[in-house]
Amino acid sequence: MNWTTNHFEEFTVKKLYEILKLRVDVFIVEQNCPYPELDGLDEESIHMAYMENGRILAYARLVPAGVKYSLPSIGRVIVHPDARGRGLAKELLERSIDYIFSEWNPDGIQLQGQVYLQDFYKSFGFVPVSEAYDEDGIPHVDMQLAKNKIDAGQ
Repeated sequence: MNWTTNHFEEFTVKKLYEILKLRVDVFIVEQNCPYPELDGLDEESIHMAYMENGRILAYARLVPAGVKYSLPSIGRVIVHPDARGRGLAKELLERSIDYIFSEWNPDGIQLQGQVYLQDFYKSFGFVPVSEAYDEDGIPHVDMQLAKNKIDAGQ
């Protein structure tokens, strides 16, 4: 098991390519959703990844407060199709939440999740803060996790 967190400038060209390829393969090709994947937020974010046998199997982008939202956010949450069903998404979210609260100490965390994953995010204490809306042809909902939920053990 090899979990890493990287700033953008720490990436090798090969690792950056692997991450971007995984994001494009799943979010654009698999979900048949053409949108601007390279959105200018990568350079300011922390990138959490799980690698096994030299392959990136899970990934999330942690965006600091004030860059996309007033709260820090978790985005681009992805598990490689070959590694689904192994609990990597759960561990990825747990590690992402822990990193944000321990490193940045915010009042909460925001995310923009696909509606079909709403129950998954709720299992971590996230609550919807918007109605469902269309984002690039896929229903999404904004959700937040308050720090006091974590401190109180949810």
